Amino acid sequence: MSSKLTNEPSIATKIRTMRQRVRWQHPQIMQRNIDQTRLSIEGGDGIEEFSFLVLGDSGTSRHRRSNPQRQVAEQLLAHLNLTQFTIHTGDVVYLVGSKEQYPSNFIRPYREWIVGGENYKRIPYNDMTFKHPILPVPGNHDYYDLPTIVGLISGLTGPIRYALQSVLDFDIGWHGSHKGDAYARAFLDYLKALPEAQLAQHLDRHYTSQIDGKRCLTYRPGEFTRLPNRYYTFRYGGIDFFALDSNSFAQPLALDATEAGAKSRKDLEQQLQQLEATKADLTRKASLGSLNPLPEDEVAEEIAGEIESINEQLADIDKQLAARGDSEVDVDQLNWLRDGLIASWQNPDVRGRIVFFHHPPYVTEASKWPQGQTLAVRHNLRQVLDAVLDQVGDIAQGQPLVNLVLNGHAHCLEHLQTGDTGHGDANISWVICGGSGYSLRRQRQKGPNLEETIGGKTRTVATSHLFLGRDGKGDSLKRPYSGLRIDVRGGTPVALDVTPLVAEKYDGTWQGYAMEPFTV
Repeated sequence: MSSKLTNEPSIATKIRTMRQRVRWQHPQIMQRNIDQTRLSIEGGDGIEEFSFLVLGDSGTSRHRRSNPQRQVAEQLLAHLNLTQFTIHTGDVVYLVGSKEQYPSNFIRPYREWIVGGENYKRIPYNDMTFKHPILPVPGNHDYYDLPTIVGLISGLTGPIRYALQSVLDFDIGWHGSHKGDAYARAFLDYLKALPEAQLAQHLDRHYTSQIDGKRCLTYRPGEFTRLPNRYYTFRYGGIDFFALDSNSFAQPLALDATEAGAKSRKDLEQQLQQLEATKADLTRKASLGSLNPLPEDEVAEEIAGEIESINEQLADIDKQLAARGDSEVDVDQLNWLRDGLIASWQNPDVRGRIVFFHHPPYVTEASKWPQGQTLAVRHNLRQVLDAVLDQVGDIAQGQPLVNLVLNGHAHCLEHLQTGDTGHGDANISWVICGGSGYSLRRQRQKGPNLEETIGGKTRTVATSHLFLGRDGKGDSLKRPYSGLRIDVRGGTPVALDVTPLVAEKYDGTWQGYAMEPFTV
């Protein structure tokens, strides 16, 4: 399916609709002095050592006979009782975050995480309670919608696509996300659905925790497991976690009105034509094999993955060409992150900081590293961290401002380290966990060093130390899908041991294993 056949709401629409769903700053919320971006998870006080799991870009049921998402889930299950919660880095449900696909693409594969999961077919997507916390952020696919005619065609052809298991099954149904509404109903405290007369009672029952002088939502595993907002923060074991919605600050920056900008525009237009031609050729190959009843056909899967990658690149180029000087940015969220990090550094009870969101600012996966969205997120995050550094540099004394950043979006597992970037994002560990079920991608051919050219001088700003993605071809094709276990050590400064948990498919056979941990 062409990326042009999906709709993505504007940043202003995302912000406005999500605020409506949580009744942002409703008078009764303000009266109770409630912080709608703060979460309190029961069990997180008075400890230092704890563990958590990570997964991302997982929400697919496309590979129905051999579901990679479930293969990864089974690797994580061995650690479920040894960990306190699971972070999801976004793209919870593909392809367009639709409510009718939550049962197959989320509830079924993670049934052991959910109360009553043994009867997963009876659990409504908007009434899930987690006995093991799942703490997500929205990915780009969680906001996507389908034009009416595309949804109609998709719905009518669904049974045929299911029966044939062809490469043309793009994991969609009749509907889209309704501007992120399905995600909000699945995970957020959807106050909009409450009658006005019941709001006060609900707030008094569930917003019972007190942190930094304000009330906030209490997360009770097995009882009430809702999130307060699309972005939020929580403290666990002395670590401040910041969960962001990067969809509202990933708009590509406008091309400048110089000769260099004009050349960039021309280069992008040429790339657009080349990608369209390549996609047309791949689509012809896919259609020739679309009646192949073997869903595990390696060639067909490779073609489907390449088409999907091209669609994402086309969408990004379209955004770059359309970008103007007044490109939208979620200033309120970025200021919230800035203020939260400053307060975190000024709090002697906090010994570390972890940030997680969907779009990675640093990545060597082939389809993501040159994208306008990647550079936009890097630019916006740097502005935040530069402002934090100005305020807490004396306290940090050369330490990284953030101990770890977790991302998804790139369909791989990758560990990168920034060096001296000249900004507040220097010397930070970045781990991408986006290979937990959907099609895997390859690493770029340019290698592990990411470079920037500033003032005519080129320097390395980040280096990739581990990349796990699609590798090899034909008989040697390997597909290592993955999640993570992260162990937080006691003491200050904090150290984190990161263990990749891998479900690898090679030569038609699945093998599960844990890689050697690395420390950040």
